[in-house]
Amino acid sequence: MKSKSAKPTTYWDYIRIDDLLSLQSGLEEDDSELTNEEVLFITVHQVYELWFKLTHRELRAARDLFTAERVAEQELSGAARGLKRAVTLFRQLASQFEVMETLPTREYLEFRTKLMPASGFQSAQMRRIEILFGLEEEDRIPLGFEGSYKEALKSSDGSPSPALKQVEEQLADMPTLKTVVDEWLYRTPIDSVAFDAPDAPEKLNEFIERFLQSTSDELDANCRYAAACAGNTDDSQRLEKVYAKEKENIRAFLQPSEKEGGARTARIRTAMLFIVTYRELPLLAWPREFLDALIELEQVFVIFRQRHARMVERVIGRRAGTGGSAGVDYLDETALKYRIFRDLWAIRTIQLKSSASPKLTDPEFYGFRA
Repeated sequence: MKSKSAKPTTYWDYIRIDDLLSLQSGLEEDDSELTNEEVLFITVHQVYELWFKLTHRELRAARDLFTAERVAEQELSGAARGLKRAVTLFRQLASQFEVMETLPTREYLEFRTKLMPASGFQSAQMRRIEILFGLEEEDRIPLGFEGSYKEALKSSDGSPSPALKQVEEQLADMPTLKTVVDEWLYRTPIDSVAFDAPDAPEKLNEFIERFLQSTSDELDANCRYAAACAGNTDDSQRLEKVYAKEKENIRAFLQPSEKEGGARTARIRTAMLFIVTYRELPLLAWPREFLDALIELEQVFVIFRQRHARMVERVIGRRAGTGGSAGVDYLDETALKYRIFRDLWAIRTIQLKSSASPKLTDPEFYGFRA
């Protein structure tokens, strides 16, 4: 007897074309009752959800890799590749707003009231991506009058919805990608000293002070050059204050207060800086690639949100959202505030050119081992 898997497969069976093409009818029995504009609206959003599904899988795979007590350098290549795929997916998502922009305002208004009080905010998969990536609940912007973003995910009668169930499941599936990446960074040996070495705190402070001195020397040189170009005393004095403030900010970043996490945060931030500063060392190559992929992914998230806002403004202007949000203003605010890897962005401000970076005590520690 032949197994089910031995049956000859056709393209339409494997992709389930008939099932797929039967799902664009919205609230009607058949999509023949809908205009082309409404079918377009439904189809584009269904495609978004498919891309969201793939993105979530890639983020979860990366997260799971970093839950290991030790992450092998060669395994980072897979995590970086997965994040790069997620980057490509979100670029596709942003580009698809062009299709939505073919929807004229008047034609959209013909069926827009059908959506109320539904909203794209209720996309459980997008909320799951944000949670898994590391967006904290207290950082969320309320959709409308709800005290909690989860209230907006409930059914119209206030009962739990499938979307809310999915989000609750994601909230229970911890840790987030940010949490495990921070843990990995915390364990990263800095200048060949392991995080759990007896003298780790002292050695970390020594490295930070050396880096701060190199930064100070570089900024002083830049300030002198800028002042010479300024040509007058007022500009020179203003530039001195600017560069002095920059030194102060860099020191505060690498030596954070207890409120910001103290020594733990200092080690995580320094590990980021260490990896990107000495990226040519063999064992730091893949960690650098992963961090680059991480910041690129957050960048395309921001671009996606900004692109979404501009599409909505082009199609319906600044109307209130169907779900009760402030519409474009709400979308613009999420693009501005929904930032997760802020420290990874911040180290762009304090990186030094290779020739100005402090010399390592034992660079061979980061070479390939037999």
